[in-house]
Amino acid sequence: MKLQVAGIDRESIVDGPGIRLVVYLQGCPHRCPGCHNQNTWDPEGGTEMEVSEILGLTETAGLIDGVTFSGGEPFCQPAPLLALAGSLKSRGLNLVLYSGYTFEQLLEIAKREPAVAGLLKTGWLLIDGPYIQQQRSLNLPYRGSRNQRLIDLSLSMKAGRTVLWNNHFLFDEKWSKIG
Repeated sequence: MKLQVAGIDRESIVDGPGIRLVVYLQGCPHRCPGCHNQNTWDPEGGTEMEVSEILGLTETAGLIDGVTFSGGEPFCQPAPLLALAGSLKSRGLNLVLYSGYTFEQLLEIAKREPAVAGLLKTGWLLIDGPYIQQQRSLNLPYRGSRNQRLIDLSLSMKAGRTVLWNNHFLFDEKWSKIG
């Protein structure tokens, strides 16, 4: 399977908790004013990459804690991302998803798009909502505007409602898996 990719960052500490390999997907319907990734808007731009090629990068990425799908809009390419996400999870890597859609909008899309539902079930953390320039803040972890939320996907999918991420709980959970 192939993905349209705008770029890859092999070691990021700003696109989710820990050290992350970040895949910036190409194509975005939101076109948020003030977006810092405007080069990702065109769905025909970027480079075509095989899912297996991206998976291979995780093996040589060093001490990463997980992978982040950013954009552009990752949910515009759900089927190949779901294939990649499943392989990442089986290797013990957690998945952070960014989306200009809200969690509630993604749940609606998931009703008609099984791959979107699969990504929501496979992901660990969702940063949702469009970037709103008037709500810009440089003091927020992992996001650019105050409307964007950090959502615990596992708990949210189980509860059927939005459950905000509690970083202390999730870090404790991560450490309990080790010991």
